[in-house]
Order: sequence, then structure tokens, then C-alpha cells
Amino acid sequence: MASYDLIVIGGGPGGYVGAIRAAQLGKKVACIENDRAGGTCLNWGCIPTKALLKNAELYHTLSHRAAEFGLNIEGLSYDWEKVIGRSRQVSDKLAGGIEFLFKKNKIDYIRGTGGLAANGKVEVIDAEGKSEIHTAANVLIATGCVSRGLPFLPFDGEKVVGSKDAMTMKTQPKSIVIIGAGAIGIEFAYFFSSYGTEVTVIEMMDRILPVEDSEVSAALQKSLAKHGIKFHTSTKTAAAETTENGVRLTIEPAAGGDQQTIEAEVCLVAVGVAPVLPKNAEQLKLTDRGYIETDARYQTNIPNVFAVGDIIGPPWLAHVASYEATQAIEGMFDPKFKPKKVTIFPGCTYCHPEVASIGLTEDACKEKKLDYRVGKFPFAASGRALAVADAEGFVKVIFDKKHGEILGAHIIGAGATELIAEMGLAMTLEATNEEIEATIHAHPTLAEAIHEAAGDAYGHAVHI
Repeated sequence: MASYDLIVIGGGPGGYVGAIRAAQLGKKVACIENDRAGGTCLNWGCIPTKALLKNAELYHTLSHRAAEFGLNIEGLSYDWEKVIGRSRQVSDKLAGGIEFLFKKNKIDYIRGTGGLAANGKVEVIDAEGKSEIHTAANVLIATGCVSRGLPFLPFDGEKVVGSKDAMTMKTQPKSIVIIGAGAIGIEFAYFFSSYGTEVTVIEMMDRILPVEDSEVSAALQKSLAKHGIKFHTSTKTAAAETTENGVRLTIEPAAGGDQQTIEAEVCLVAVGVAPVLPKNAEQLKLTDRGYIETDARYQTNIPNVFAVGDIIGPPWLAHVASYEATQAIEGMFDPKFKPKKVTIFPGCTYCHPEVASIGLTEDACKEKKLDYRVGKFPFAASGRALAVADAEGFVKVIFDKKHGEILGAHIIGAGATELIAEMGLAMTLEATNEEIEATIHAHPTLAEAIHEAAGDAYGHAVHI
């Protein structure tokens, strides 16, 4: 048994960031993780999928657009095992990096499954089932989520898979049907389609990426359809079964109507996530959806037990978890510190073209009956976008009509997931259209599109 100022249960982007921040404050810290440092994001989510998507983008460019760049390529091929292998190597390297940071900050890294015990104690059960008890003045729960399955189509790891299995397939499927057109579903649709897999996407909502601005969703669907991806929106899966050759789904309009059958070698279920609660979680107060409920300081109903990240509910994003962890730790050890709950955050989808957004969509502005202006700038009018032959998409920025406050920003196109950071900083600083227009943007850059979009909202844009 050991005693700590803080024990963190979970080593993902919420857990390891919280552990490191506490150690930086001079606290004695342990972090418990039952898989590998970095959690789902680093090992089975954010990082390895981005490696796969870069491979897909490169292969698609060379196989479909080489002549555009004056390149003559004959006999282009790929090694599926190496494609998958590179993504695992990236994850392995970063996981090792997190373990180094634990050592650097004198954090005890404990492998096992953590659970709550009575009176400030935490139980750890290792891979062999051996139990060990540690005490802590504070506990931070950051156990995250896992892919949520469908009751009538359980995961089997081969024909019916979640995102973790999808990124480590030993052989490439000839066909795949994806249930769910959120960020995970769309990223995998792009990945498999780029290598020639026949891809069909089913989405119950009326459009793909339902949380994004409707203009962006429409533009992305049009773009991906050119890849050959088939979409069934406003559609639900009525029945499903595995067959000798794969899966067979029966789908129908969400509002009811004629059914049709879809068959594929593999079905990827990407309909959301389910919380991973620590052992003895019955002590905790949960939300209606099964997530841990926390107060303004990220504290649960149990004194000195806190929770952050996916386990406290949406948005299920690694960067949000890290932010929450830092806020929780600062408040945990400084009574005068007032932690902030997440209200404004960027969301990104890493297909090609990329999608990124922050703040309100235009539909949300209409629902709130806000008086607003919209500025847009197409990458087709961007010198840099044309020069790099990546001129698909646009920047859309929504401003409060009276004061010029940024209400939301939406980008589809090359570099969108990097460009959104400027808008996040601008909204944090409560910048207006005037400050964006007064900021010199280097030429030629993709970021100039943000400057032009801000100008367009007020009739100042020069290049459109």
C-alpha cells in the first residue's frame, strides 16, 4: 500500500494530463491504466487513425491526380500490412513518450484496473487478478468510453467491428457498410474508399456530420460521393445478421417506408460511445445516460473524488478532456481557483477535405433568433489553395450583427483542422470582425481565407 496526494484512474488525454499537472504542482501522484499510457486516443483513436488517413490521402493523390502534378507513375501499389503497421508504430512511439513523461515528473505508473474503495482508498487489480489497495487525498476518474454496439448486431471483431478493430484489419475488405456518419464513421469511410473498398454509409439523421453546419455537411457529402461512397441518410437499420460471406442489413427510411437490403464483407458500427465506469461506481451519482455527474469544480457526489473527459459525457474529444483535467487539478489544489466548464471548443473531422468548426452553426443562430451576419470565402479564390492544387471547400464565419462578435466558424478544406485554432483564439479573446480584418495574414496562405471571410460579412472582402 502507498499513499498519494492524487491517484488518477485512467491514462488517456484526461488522465495523464491531470497527473502531470498535479506533479508539476509538487504533488505525489499515481496514474492507473489497464491498457497503455495515452488511453484510447493515443493507442486506438485520434493518433493512429490520423496516420491511416495520411496514408490514404497520399495514395489517393498519387493514384488519381499524379498527372495533374506532371508525375507519371506506373505500377503504383500498396502494402496493406505496412499501411496498418505504420499507424501502430506511431502509437507505440507516443505511448513510450507518455511513459517517459511519467518518469520525468516522478509519477507512479501502475498497470491494472482501478476502482473506488472506501475512505479515500483506490483498489488496483492487475492482469493476473491480484488486488492492491492505495490511499489518496484526492482521486481523479478519467476512464473514458468505448464504442457502443447495437443490440441486434453485436461486435465479433471480424464481420462486425468497432473503430478499434477497423484500424487493425489484417486484410482489406472488398466492401464495408458503416452505420453512423459522425466523425468516426466518415473518417473510416474516406480511408477505406481511398484504397478501393466499396463503402456504404447509413445515417439516421438527415445529413452526414449532423453536428456540423448544414452547408459544410452538404459540401462534404458531395465531395465524398465523388470518391464513390454511397450514402443513405434519414435511414435506420431495421434488422441485421451475419452471413457466411459477411453481413446483411435491412434498412428503411427513418420516417418509415419501403425496406431494402445491403450486404458487405464487414460492418463498422460507429453510432457513438458508452461510458467505462470504474469498479464500485454505484457510489457515484450518474446522469440519465450513465455518465458521472460533476459540479462546477469537476467534483462528484463523493468528496475529493473528481471526474473529467469522456466519462462525464459529451463532447467526447481528447482536447476537451485535457482541458477539463487541467481545470480540475488547479481547482483541486487551489481553493481560490475557479475551474471553467467547457462551453466553446473546436471539433475536427480528418477526412479529405477536412472539416473543422467552433461555436454556433447558422441553424443554431436561427433557432436562437440571433441577429447575425455571415461571411464566406471559397478556397477556389485562394492563391495558396490553387497553388497546392487543393482548392475545394470554404471558410464560413458567423458574426453578431450589432457588435461583430464571432458566434461561430466553420471550415471545410485543406488544413481546416489547423486553421480553426485562429478562430478558437479569437473567440477566447472576444475578438470581433474588426480585429480579424486588422490582423495581417501572410500571403500566400490558406489562413487568408479567414481574413477574407471576415471582410465578406461586412462587404469588405477584396478577392471575391
